[in-house]
Amino acid sequence: MVDILLVDDETYVTESLALTIPWQEIGVHGVYQAASAAEALEVLMMRHIDILVTDIRMPEQTGLELIEQAKDRWPRLKTVLLTGYSDFEYAQRAIKLRAGDYLLKPVDDDAFIRCISSQVKVLTEERKRMEEEQSQQYARKSEQAVLRSQLMQELLLGRRRPDALLNRLLQQYELEFRVDQACTLLTVQLAGRFMEMDRPSIELIEYAIGNIAEETFRDPYHVWHSSSSQDHVVILVALREGVASSYSSKEMMKRLCESLQQKVMSYLDGEISIVASDWFNFPEQLSKHYREALTTLYRIRLDEPKLVMMDELSMMQLSSHSALEELHKPPTFINLLESGQWQAAKDKLDAFFISSEQHTREKLYEAFIAISNGLIYVASKMGVDLHSIDPQGVNLLLDRSFMLTATHLRAWSNEMLDLLSIQYDESDSYHKKHIIKQVQELVSKELGVDTSVKTIADRVYLHPVYLSKLYKQETGESLGDYIIRIRMEKAVYMLKHTNKKIYEITTELGYQNPQYFSKVFKKYYGCTPNEYRDQ
Repeated sequence: MVDILLVDDETYVTESLALTIPWQEIGVHGVYQAASAAEALEVLMMRHIDILVTDIRMPEQTGLELIEQAKDRWPRLKTVLLTGYSDFEYAQRAIKLRAGDYLLKPVDDDAFIRCISSQVKVLTEERKRMEEEQSQQYARKSEQAVLRSQLMQELLLGRRRPDALLNRLLQQYELEFRVDQACTLLTVQLAGRFMEMDRPSIELIEYAIGNIAEETFRDPYHVWHSSSSQDHVVILVALREGVASSYSSKEMMKRLCESLQQKVMSYLDGEISIVASDWFNFPEQLSKHYREALTTLYRIRLDEPKLVMMDELSMMQLSSHSALEELHKPPTFINLLESGQWQAAKDKLDAFFISSEQHTREKLYEAFIAISNGLIYVASKMGVDLHSIDPQGVNLLLDRSFMLTATHLRAWSNEMLDLLSIQYDESDSYHKKHIIKQVQELVSKELGVDTSVKTIADRVYLHPVYLSKLYKQETGESLGDYIIRIRMEKAVYMLKHTNKKIYEITTELGYQNPQYFSKVFKKYYGCTPNEYRDQ
């Protein structure tokens, strides 16, 4: 909707317009009045006015002077002049300069409505165009953020573009980095309470940390931040041109990294670990420094955030001994799963998580691999696909959140054990249903070959007698009867919908003799194939 301001020192003019014009019908929401240019400027400052309608001749300040001042401060404001016949030529010249339209006094209601409706239409079109431009700009920014992230992922993995192409992409994505520029890489790992959040919340935190880093390092540096595929925030930093070399000193970077940690604690109420690389040539050594940072971060306790300057790494004491001794003690975790001792397997996991007080990313990954290997091995022996009972299951590409903390990994492990134990209890029924499905698929696909109980049994690696008994028990129909029924149903279809001869149908259904086929068909439907077709 549109708001309008009516200005005239003869107040009856504005009052009459305010009362008689059907404002809502022409798209005007708010109607305001002023008796002088000074009063009008006060209204303009207090209200969001879209259209200004003003008389030319007013004491102290003319309508043209009012429009001049208003246009300077609110360029998008639409203006209309009210003028008498004696000022007509003057008004025409003024319109060419500043005003959008003019009306002759005394004002005709119909002419006024047409004029204001025209201005409302122009405003509506302008707003629509601005919304489209803003939408396009937002889409471009969103797309640019995705492209920046994808480019960063490639560079972190060591995938190198030709220098000229890389420089062109950096410029296109509005990144102030160039090939062979001296850079340092900050790799950030969430810690403390952040690790208990769900994936969407963590993504918001990572984005916020990137923005805080940009504010912290912006003045003397170029900054490019992104999330990595290994659940970290990476921040690439380069000195701006003309900045003193002292800003590249270890002391300066350490002070800024500490400031980033403090700001994250103040603004986001959480902790982070940071590994800061030495200075290197971009992008040649980026992947190498990122891999070194990951190795370091995986060995840092998640409940004790640190700031690690890579040249100080040798002084750090980072534990690297195996965390899985409890799982490998007899009876092993896999032994318990094989024997269906689900509660004992859970107890062993609980003992592992309790005994291992210092949980690092490295230990959690190691534990995840051992636990998932046990689950996959036993599920395979049971003939169960883990993805069928949990679509995410052990697929790290879908969800890595269950490895972020010991609490997450423990909950995930217990949940998978519960799901697998249910399948173990139902495995006998599962195997039978799976065999029935296999048999029916084989019969459906291979009617044209020697399809018999024996050939089907051979294909599913079962004795024919056992298979026949199993099929009857599960479906209530013997396997031999099922094969005949499927053949007869297909025969009926071909008799109805094709012009194939009887001997052709006989061969296609796997029968050797047309007379025998006719005999079976008549026994099943009470008439021969020819008689059925004639009906």
